[in-house]
Amino acid sequence: MKKETKNDEKIVELTNDLQRTRADFENFRKQVEAQKENERRTTRLATVYKILPLLDDLDRAFLNYQELAPLAKSLEKTLKELKLAKVVSGEGVEFNPDLHDAVMVEGDGEKEVIAETLRPGYYYEGEVLRPAMVKVKKI
Repeated sequence: MKKETKNDEKIVELTNDLQRTRADFENFRKQVEAQKENERRTTRLATVYKILPLLDDLDRAFLNYQELAPLAKSLEKTLKELKLAKVVSGEGVEFNPDLHDAVMVEGDGEKEVIAETLRPGYYYEGEVLRPAMVKVKKI
C-alpha cells in the first residue's frame, strides 16, 4: 500500500507540474502574439507617417488641378480601406485643440473657429495620428 500511495503522490506531483508547464507555455504564447501584434502596429504606423507628406502634396495638387478629381475619389476610397481618415478642419468648424494645431489666431472674440486649413490632419484607426494645422479666427 505504501508503494501505491507513493505512486499516487508522484502522479499528482507530475500532473501538477504538467499543468503549470502548460499554463506557462500558454502565457508565453499569448505574450509572443501580443508582441507580434504590437510590432505589426508599429510598422503600419511608421509606414503611414512616411506617406503623410505625399498625401499633403496630393491634396495641394487636387486643389489646383480639377481634372484630378477622379484620382482624389480613388485615393479617398483607398485611405478609408486603410483606416486613414482626414480630420474635419474646414472653414467655420469649431476649433478643437485635440484635433487642430493652431499656428495663427486672428480676432478677439470668445468663440474660436477655423479660418483656413494649412495642412490636413489625419486619424488612423480612429485615433488622431496628426492634428490639422489651422489658422483660427475668434468671433
